[in-house]
Amino acid sequence: MPLSTAVTSRLQHQHEVIDDLIRGLSEEQLRRRVIPDKWSAFEQLVHLTTYQPVFYNRLKRIEQEDQPEIEPYAAENDAAFNDCLQGSLKEVTEDFSTQRFILINHLVALPDTTLRRAGIHPVYGVLSIPDWTEMFLLHESHHCWNIFQLTSRTRATMKPF
Repeated sequence: MPLSTAVTSRLQHQHEVIDDLIRGLSEEQLRRRVIPDKWSAFEQLVHLTTYQPVFYNRLKRIEQEDQPEIEPYAAENDAAFNDCLQGSLKEVTEDFSTQRFILINHLVALPDTTLRRAGIHPVYGVLSIPDWTEMFLLHESHHCWNIFQLTSRTRATMKPF
């Protein structure tokens, strides 16, 4: 049960859209909450950045334990998320790229026997590593969609040259 071509391709390239989505906007604009009480585009990016090592650590647990129960994640309770919010856009994007490089290299090197290992999600039940990876990518895609919406709203309020 190797990772599918679609999953591998998305793992390697899906996140690249973020550069396109934020291009031309200042860090100040990205940090601005355009929808009150909702994360800014910058906070969305920080969440994606700090969630990658969380996912990596979940994979390591699944590899080492027999069907571990994976606890829910809340970014607001994650010290790494709160610390990363203090970083600059450049620091966050560099960290994102580094974490993604680690994650890609780890996942594509896993043998089929390891990919068949599973962890227990509190809502979705027993999921194999490819299933967890699919969920990770869909979660990331959701936040990319949010970044698109937020940056589009920001651009819509900008004065034309």
